[in-house]
Amino acid sequence: MSVGQERWTLNKCVEYAIEHNLQIKKNKYKNESNREKYKQSYRSLLPSVIATSDYATRFGRSVDPNDNSISDTSFFINNYSLEATVDLFKGFQKLNAIKASNLIYKTTEKETLQQKYLLALRVMQAFYDVQFLKGALNIAEEQTKVSQANYDLVKRKIELGVGAGADLYEAESILLTEKLNVTTTFNRLAAAKLVLIQEMNLEEATDIFLVEEITKKDELKLTKVQSDSIFKKAKDFIPTIKAHEFKIEAVKKQLAIEKGKLYPSLSLFGRYGTAYAETIKDNLGNTVSFGKQIKENAFQVVGLSLNIPISTGWATRSNIKQQKIAFLDAKNDLLIQKQILYKTIQELVLEYHALQVEYKQTIKNEEVQGLAFTIAQKRYEKGMISSIELFTAKNLFANSQNQNLQVKLKLEVNRSTLNFYQGLPVFTIGSK
Repeated sequence: MSVGQERWTLNKCVEYAIEHNLQIKKNKYKNESNREKYKQSYRSLLPSVIATSDYATRFGRSVDPNDNSISDTSFFINNYSLEATVDLFKGFQKLNAIKASNLIYKTTEKETLQQKYLLALRVMQAFYDVQFLKGALNIAEEQTKVSQANYDLVKRKIELGVGAGADLYEAESILLTEKLNVTTTFNRLAAAKLVLIQEMNLEEATDIFLVEEITKKDELKLTKVQSDSIFKKAKDFIPTIKAHEFKIEAVKKQLAIEKGKLYPSLSLFGRYGTAYAETIKDNLGNTVSFGKQIKENAFQVVGLSLNIPISTGWATRSNIKQQKIAFLDAKNDLLIQKQILYKTIQELVLEYHALQVEYKQTIKNEEVQGLAFTIAQKRYEKGMISSIELFTAKNLFANSQNQNLQVKLKLEVNRSTLNFYQGLPVFTIGSK
């Protein structure tokens, strides 16, 4: 069975979409990069070790390393050194850098998770759009069957000499209208499937077959919900809120790093070095061997280095001011995100209560219109009403069916979205 011919549940669609979404992959790479930066911030506490070596040939007047005299002859010299430095105090810059990089890593981790949730909600909407149009197509096909039966009935009456030709034209016109409606609904269904396929990034697929996930009328439990209680739960786990909280803490650490640059820094260093020079001779005038020079010319250095910042052209204090502004900006961004979240939940709750009322009304309307159409069909078969009157009753019934299905699926999407904001398991989405 090919990918396009599989039977897809909502959760399966969401999982596939997340796995194959290119933007989520891009966010994942960014997250992995920040994770590596966090690890590297720990490694910055280790001593830095540098080994150097040089080979030089001196020409003309130069200092002879043998006795520091001035030499006019050319000679070569070879130096080797190994130096290690470790910071003892640097205004806690490295410790704050570790904390900041960890918070940045957590921020991108939450941002990636937020992208997954947003994609899942889009896939859910597209999934139920397909479900609605599938139902609408079934309704249109059923109505076409009725119109076809009525057309055949009128045709038989004319053949028996008890019907008028005008009735046949009316029945045929209605039948063609119904067939056109089937074609239009089919095309809308194909377009809705394409949207779902594109959201899932389902390659080389032109069609998709979904598992029916429409709750039955007696299973659709309608409950009261409140914006404040949902928001209280949502703000504690919605990734975008957590991401902005991490950003605030990261900016605080970055501010501490800039303040740390105002303090003196102290480091411990040690160096081991040696050299070989062509001018170093023994008592017989022969150049001392390389191995002996390397051993005899060796030296060791251990020391402390103190750096006191006096003036940097006010750059450090300017950076501190900018980080303070960035901190206020980050706090404001968090308030904006909370405000957006609260407004979103408010709108969903308002829509949920409105859809509850509409759903109950559409159920009643469908029952009434169905009964009216049944009566009209029987009256039409007895010749008591015209085909136009029957068509009107049939259209009202079909519209009531579509309205009920549409409101029902909107309610499904709305309820699932509210469940998501309450932290209920709507989708199977991992944080990694």
